[in-house]
Amino acid sequence: MKHVYLDNAATTRVRDEVITKMQEALATNYGNPSSTHSYGRTAKTAIESARKTIAKYMNAHPSEIIFTSGGTEADNMILRSAVKDGGIDTIITSKIEHHAVLHTVEEMEQSGLINLMYVALDEVGNPSLEHLKELLQKDESKKLVSLMHVNNEIGNLLDIYEVAKICKEHGALFHSDSVQSIGHYGWDVKEIPVDFLAAAAHKFHGPKGIGFAFIRKNSGLKCMISGGSQERGFRAGTESFHNIVGLEEAFVLAYEHLEKEQQYVKDLKSYFVEKVKREIPQAKFNGLSGDLEKSTYTLANVCLPITPEKGLMLLFHLDIKGIACSKGSACQSGSDSGSHVLNEILSGEDLKKPSLRFSFSKYNTKEEIDYTIEVLKEFTQ
Repeated sequence: MKHVYLDNAATTRVRDEVITKMQEALATNYGNPSSTHSYGRTAKTAIESARKTIAKYMNAHPSEIIFTSGGTEADNMILRSAVKDGGIDTIITSKIEHHAVLHTVEEMEQSGLINLMYVALDEVGNPSLEHLKELLQKDESKKLVSLMHVNNEIGNLLDIYEVAKICKEHGALFHSDSVQSIGHYGWDVKEIPVDFLAAAAHKFHGPKGIGFAFIRKNSGLKCMISGGSQERGFRAGTESFHNIVGLEEAFVLAYEHLEKEQQYVKDLKSYFVEKVKREIPQAKFNGLSGDLEKSTYTLANVCLPITPEKGLMLLFHLDIKGIACSKGSACQSGSDSGSHVLNEILSGEDLKKPSLRFSFSKYNTKEEIDYTIEVLKEFTQ
């Protein structure tokens, strides 16, 4: 049986170089980074080196990089602390954000901690920047805008420069869940006046369970996990040293090879889109995922011309054929409520049909795409 992994938006294969680095760290650098003896100092030095490396690539200050367990923790840390310590009264977001953002702000609204407002979306899932301006001018409350750079289900690219500029003009803080973006696009936080970002290593061929938050200096945010003084006091707990080393290696390799690997994956997605259009002409691309300029090069979300009854067996059929993809985000795989993203933008008729997210990486090939399209075409007939 063939094995084709097209679920890279959920998680990516770890690079061999990253595994080697992590094995070395586990075998030799086992000291607690908070210990003052040589073993601890060696581990602490490596962690601070990783922090400086990431900061250099993002044109940030090392103190602005805080290691977390991943994107969800980074989003929670930023949003909750912005309300608790930063004096934020109102959060403006969209209804197609990742649940790490949506569930957090909904909970804070229900607890009476914030006023929550949603920016309007167009028919393909883009937030209205004119409506965003209206919401920012609505009252005098201190506001934070949270809009993701790359939508994890439909791949739409936010005009992050323009949103950051609008927020700055209106005196609002700007947070972006950039989990699907960091490691795939270049970042310069001095050029883009974003206040907060979230990243996860497993989205760019690093280990799971590690990520970081970018928190701009003098933001007023404080720790959300109390205990020791690790991570500049932002996050208590013994650092996951081997994971931080793996994150650094994956991050460096992602940016050292960015142009070459970006072009390779772009070509794969272009090949996939054109082949779907040709072989399954009744299929539709959700959001802007079929537009190679206005969506990320890493994924495509396809609505297939299959009856709801037959659609129930689609993922099972693909799995039997050795093809891994996703019905929505991996975080929702245990839910039968469907994609909250697609529920916002698709017609009732299209919602009845199965939609699948295919996401690509440097490890995929055109032969794998040929096989996948062949299996899909056969199933839709």
